[in-house]
Amino acid sequence: MLRHQPARIGLTLDAHGWADVDELLRKANQHGIALTREILQQVAEQNDKQRFAFNSDGTRLRANQGHSIEIDLGLEPIAPPDRLYHGTATRFIETIQQQGLLRGRRDYVHLSPDAATARQVGARHGEPIVLGVNAGKMYAAGWTFYCAANGVWLTNQVPVEYLDFPSGA
Repeated sequence: MLRHQPARIGLTLDAHGWADVDELLRKANQHGIALTREILQQVAEQNDKQRFAFNSDGTRLRANQGHSIEIDLGLEPIAPPDRLYHGTATRFIETIQQQGLLRGRRDYVHLSPDAATARQVGARHGEPIVLGVNAGKMYAAGWTFYCAANGVWLTNQVPVEYLDFPSGA
């Protein structure tokens, strides 16, 4: 709900994606979603992708990235490492070879700092394939990058000329 459909339970996020924890709990439970503060804490702490974070006093919660709704995460542009990675499923390769990586319904294209993480991401969508991204060259050419609180790198798109495809792809 914090990334895609807060309105489904009548939840209002602020401009930066933060939800009031008490409001989230109340509205989720009113809509038959059994949530407690302990469950939220466990999800924020134990999610393997660190998708969620509490504010400093624990009164608000937000998704770190991956929204399909308009949110200003307040991220500052930052120089990326020279190489990043994108995990996807092999069935998408032909389209990517033609169009590059597009954000689709999300706010950004998500990139991983290492190939192993990218492979895990790609495996969620089918037979995985990992693409190399020449992020340093993109940055030098004027593309903007951000790094979310959980270490996921974000950019608006990755044109084909900045992608490295595995042989046979």
